[in-house]
Amino acid sequence: MVARGLRLLVAGAALALLGGCGSGTTPQPGPGTAAGPSLTITWAEWPPSQVLKEMAQEWGKANNVSVTFAFYPWPEYTNKVYAAFAAKKPLYDIIVGDSQWLGKGAVDGHYLELTDWLQKELNLDEIEPAALRAFCEYPFGSKQYFAAPCEVDACGWAYRKDLFDDPKEKEAFKAKYNRELAPPKTWPELRDIAEFFNRPDQKLYGLAMFTDSGQYDAITMGFEQAMWAWGGVYCDNSFKVEGVLNSKESVQALEFYKGLAKFMPPDSLHFYHQECLNAFLTGQVAMMTNFFALMSPLADPKRNKYADKTGYFPMPAGPSGKAFASLGGQAFSICRYTKPERQELAKKFIKWFLETDNQKRWAMHPGCFSANIKASQDMAVRSAAPFNPAFMDSLPLLRDFYNIPEYAELLDACQKHWNAALAGTETPQAAMDALAKEHTEILKKAGALK
Repeated sequence: MVARGLRLLVAGAALALLGGCGSGTTPQPGPGTAAGPSLTITWAEWPPSQVLKEMAQEWGKANNVSVTFAFYPWPEYTNKVYAAFAAKKPLYDIIVGDSQWLGKGAVDGHYLELTDWLQKELNLDEIEPAALRAFCEYPFGSKQYFAAPCEVDACGWAYRKDLFDDPKEKEAFKAKYNRELAPPKTWPELRDIAEFFNRPDQKLYGLAMFTDSGQYDAITMGFEQAMWAWGGVYCDNSFKVEGVLNSKESVQALEFYKGLAKFMPPDSLHFYHQECLNAFLTGQVAMMTNFFALMSPLADPKRNKYADKTGYFPMPAGPSGKAFASLGGQAFSICRYTKPERQELAKKFIKWFLETDNQKRWAMHPGCFSANIKASQDMAVRSAAPFNPAFMDSLPLLRDFYNIPEYAELLDACQKHWNAALAGTETPQAAMDALAKEHTEILKKAGALK
């Protein structure tokens, strides 16, 4: 998923009322008003979208195509796109959409199927397999594609090297834990480091991580990584949930995650992207998790006084011996309601953008990550930002949430119960049991589970 920070409209009726572009960067001229060939792209308003805009304008100029843009703040973006879906209006030719939207876009007929085109025009062997599955393929394992990768992202960690490398800290840590103070390889090691640096009397805390229930997918993106590392999963291949989601391993992972939260700053049940960034930038925490695409401020000396003393590491492993990272980012989909000639222009732009040389250019910008294997392995790209090596090491760890049309209901249930477990209003066992029951009901209603 995203850097996400998106919010869904709850009522379908409300969706139908929001047909216009509203706030954000309104495309001008819009679909159907340009004198010559034109193309409109929508995405959230953030640094990678500005890089995409520059590259799209370059392509447009070279091909005599007027490329316009509709960029919206993250909290508004889902609403804008889903409003266009509901109205079945061709407001946008290219939608840079979340991986979780894929099922709805495909099943409800909003996205153009790209299977034949993608297999013919792109070398799929050059695309990171996890990104191809999560962003492009629906249903899972079908080899049917409704999108092409744009921005790939993963959750990882940043840490204060000035603390980790301090001789006195290293000596004290080794005396207490009988090992060297270093970036953790496992979740239990991360827990020990968080405990060691948790010093409320000094206004220093062990870590900042995702815990919030109200901000779209916050605690879900954070906790699922621990759940997977303990050997837990959402469901089995037949969508069975009972006894699977609420397994012993999943409950133990939630108990562990709850224990980690006590090493966070005050008001720690409401943390997501920005709260984690703020805690690190203000020197409150020794470690912080976030999506790598949002870590650019950490490398900016004007924003982070620890910029040259900040290190990065991928998600640690759990008792299963494996590590997993929540997938973030978005993919290009083409609106099925737009005119055929504009669909063809969209395909030409996407093909150009995904060429290896252009993907290298894209990935040279901090926070812009490519699914192109050759581009991501390029040494110049690897060294373009200090967090790039940790991100690239995270690519094999990527795993995603549900992308079926009912994902929003499934997500809301996770948010509610996992945050309740951290708050202490439900025990981890009770939270997992209740969640398994709700997910079972949702999947049965959807027809996914018989």
